[in-house]
Amino acid sequence: MESSELPFMDMLIRLSVATGFGFLLGLERELRGKPAGLRSHMLVAMGAAAFVMVGMHILFATATGDPSARIDPTRIVEGVIGGIGFLGAGCIIQARGSVQGITTGASIWIAGAVGVASGIGNLSLAALLSAFALITIAVLGHFEKEVLNDREEPTGARRGRSQ
Repeated sequence: MESSELPFMDMLIRLSVATGFGFLLGLERELRGKPAGLRSHMLVAMGAAAFVMVGMHILFATATGDPSARIDPTRIVEGVIGGIGFLGAGCIIQARGSVQGITTGASIWIAGAVGVASGIGNLSLAALLSAFALITIAVLGHFEKEVLNDREEPTGARRGRSQ
């Protein structure tokens, strides 16, 4: 009878990838002084990976046993997504008439997706998600701040310059 447990090295690699990519996403938020940074993103990615791996273990352990004991692995992912959505929503606040923290909330959501991808062993997907998220947050964030916001301000108000 085969073991339903993942080999130690597989678990180590999956958790390391999730944690590492969570670190990269969190570092960008940390450097910008956002409320959820390094540790939050790392823990979300790591936790999502762990929950998926535990779910896979249960699924494979029950596959040879009683069919009524089987679980639906999509329910595990749904639970992870719901929990992460709750954390992300906690980052979004309304202050002084404007909504803040939406990008941080979205980055926590992506950290969860990176964790899920790592947990199922799809490390290429985890890497692509992280790369696209970092490009979106950092590069497009800079573009949005420097180019688009400058267009909306009156000429004399740009970066404290006078006409």
